[in-house]
Amino acid sequence: MLAFRVSVCFLATGALFAQHTFSTNDIEDGRRGYEANCARCHGSEGNLVTGVDFTRGKFLRAATDEELIKVIRSGIPAAGMPPGTFSDFQAETIIAYVRFLGTSGSKPVPGDAANGKAIFEGKGGCLKCHRVNGNGSRVGPDLSEIGNQRRFADQIQKSITDPDAEILPQNRIVRVVTKDGSTINGRLLNQDTFSVQVFDSKEQLVSVLRSNLRTLTFVDKSPMPSYRDKLTPQEIGDLVNYLVSLKGL
Repeated sequence: MLAFRVSVCFLATGALFAQHTFSTNDIEDGRRGYEANCARCHGSEGNLVTGVDFTRGKFLRAATDEELIKVIRSGIPAAGMPPGTFSDFQAETIIAYVRFLGTSGSKPVPGDAANGKAIFEGKGGCLKCHRVNGNGSRVGPDLSEIGNQRRFADQIQKSITDPDAEILPQNRIVRVVTKDGSTINGRLLNQDTFSVQVFDSKEQLVSVLRSNLRTLTFVDKSPMPSYRDKLTPQEIGDLVNYLVSLKGL
């Protein structure tokens, strides 16, 4: 079934892809290339750049696969996108992965959104870290539009049950130790030549001069606990459905 879906996908993508038959291994190579080089700015689902949504076929500066390959290899300097050191075939596999991602779909997760909201605000304790439409904490990511940002329900479910599996770049946690021994843990908001800005666990924006830094370490674990054993499968389904329903005001 997978091979059939891949074949159908690439019969429809034009002359460029007609030059190659892409195997599932090629698609996997494209996924790795995308995650290593593209996901930092575009996101794991390709929808973090305004006006662009790879999985829905929305592109600002390209309409055909040939044009997409050119963008990947040459970059868009005016938009801050650097050129990529890819061969034609490597660039094609990235586009192949993006095209496949856009047609792969996602199994719906059964559940009740109203009960999920009650779990989010009550038993789950999610408002201690997250914020929805102005209500809750800003320690963790704002989830007011999570239903738009994370298109696949099963990916949201995985974030709930296995939060260490994927940590988006904008949610990276760092541990900063200053020269006087103070330690700051929080989300990295920005860093430049002179300073580092962190949103700490007290919901305070902290800026530290690099000249005062002893160490800055990325934490490879998510601060969010797994709910795999804290909620029943039905409660997880309800919570996922509530999160999927959040599209902003």
